[in-house]
Amino acid sequence: MNDFLKQWGEAAYTTSGFFWMALWAFALGYIISSMIQVFVTEKRMQRTMGGKESRGVLLGTFFGFISSSCSFAALASAKSIFKKGASFVSSIAFLLASTNLVIELGIIISIFLGWQFVVGEYVGGILLILICWMLIRLINPKKLIDKARKNLEQEDSEDGMDASKDWKKQIKKENSWAKVAKKYKMEWQMVWKDVTVGFTIAGIVAVFVPDAFFETLFINSGQGNTDFSFLEILEHILVGPVAAFLTFIGSMGNIPLAALLFGKGVSFAGVMAFIFSDLVVFPVLRINAKYYGWKMSFFILFLLFTALIGTSLVLHYSFDLFGIIPDPSQAKIQDSEFFKLDYTFYLNIAFLAISGYLVYLGFFKKKDVEHSMSEMAPKSPLLENILKYAAFICYVWLTGGLIVKFFIN
Repeated sequence: MNDFLKQWGEAAYTTSGFFWMALWAFALGYIISSMIQVFVTEKRMQRTMGGKESRGVLLGTFFGFISSSCSFAALASAKSIFKKGASFVSSIAFLLASTNLVIELGIIISIFLGWQFVVGEYVGGILLILICWMLIRLINPKKLIDKARKNLEQEDSEDGMDASKDWKKQIKKENSWAKVAKKYKMEWQMVWKDVTVGFTIAGIVAVFVPDAFFETLFINSGQGNTDFSFLEILEHILVGPVAAFLTFIGSMGNIPLAALLFGKGVSFAGVMAFIFSDLVVFPVLRINAKYYGWKMSFFILFLLFTALIGTSLVLHYSFDLFGIIPDPSQAKIQDSEFFKLDYTFYLNIAFLAISGYLVYLGFFKKKDVEHSMSEMAPKSPLLENILKYAAFICYVWLTGGLIVKFFIN
């Protein structure tokens, strides 16, 4: 019983730490998304990303690179860009770049996994975009794209700034920022249940699930073996998304768990597939279905999963050809001191202050903007209720665990 209490406390503390690590990234991504929806007109977005396909992909990749690494926030931003007139492939490029090509993700990977994985992350991010671009051109799902865009147009057609208005003037008006605040609130309302449940599961799995479970999941791992057959590598790549689903906490929070897998003998390709899998799990599928409809959501899943397989294989055999596949012994897993005074602390304080200001604007300017704001996406009452009660159970679990850790055990 004492062991269970100790593990419960550690699981709750780990979940809280993961939340703390990702908080500023969530806030940054949702602020960017809200500003895009309010200040960027369809005409302007079409002019920058909706024209020539190659230019749109390049711009989508660049905008993604300077945006958030949080998967949920990236989904919201990609949806906003697509709704404002960018091409579908440009939006996918933005989505993949904003979860795989950001600087802070590379820093965390270098700490836990080494430079080879950093190279794999950035080269792999570009490969993911190129493979998705190729698949979209081959399949050419024009009707599906048009239907998805119509679904978004029905959301809140009166939302945002008039295309004829100068965004430079609008951005100076407090009422415009009140609309941003309202959008910011809606973004959080969209995903708080998924995030709560996902992060809680991650803490539970990190503490309670034995290493042997993952060693069984990935064939021929955990034995100091670095010489895998093609079928074994393929199995690791296919199982990577399964492990990511069980431990889903987004691309940033998944890195320590990726290091754990690599240290236990999972192949380089399998670990890269695990890292890339933050966009092919059920919470992401569900959010895309809210935005675009289930058919488009499954099509996006097909695109990303196929690209993930191809990219992981290319990376593994390319690194093997050049003799730079890393040694599992270089993986660094340590007990994290989540709440120390570092850049995460100061970024969180800064974005909590910005969020507080947006909450203030949204509260006092609510009546002025309510008429032009509507619900972001259709919801399934059954799924919403299941997730809502699951989230409440998670909060009880986390509160109890933290009490046990700091006051009882």
